[in-house]
Amino acid sequence: MGARHKARKRALDVLFEADQRGSTVDAVVADRQARGEETTNPYTAALLQGVVEHSTEIDALIESHSVDWSLDRMPAVDRAVLRLATYEIRWAPEGVATAVAIDEAVEFAKELSTDESPSFVNGVLGRIAAN
Repeated sequence: MGARHKARKRALDVLFEADQRGSTVDAVVADRQARGEETTNPYTAALLQGVVEHSTEIDALIESHSVDWSLDRMPAVDRAVLRLATYEIRWAPEGVATAVAIDEAVEFAKELSTDESPSFVNGVLGRIAAN
């Protein structure tokens, strides 16, 4: 497992927890640090910051490219996966290849979500990447 994969997984965990708690990413990171957990490395921090900075645009892209699914109807894991991958596809400063971002997102969906989630995530991200 590569360093970037681990960084994405950490970012995904924080995004999911913030969504489930109805909290902010900063509050989740602060809570984890207060408990002595090492939650972020520089790439994880950059991902989280980017998702937060572009959250409105990210959610709008996901909504507009999700056929018959609003964000609030999606499983929370899928929302977090889609938010993270959409940020990487559209704004990641280090030139993440679109195919890598989509592949990682699909793998996370396979590992963490429903049986239908990998194809759903792949479809949404494919449409976002095509535009």
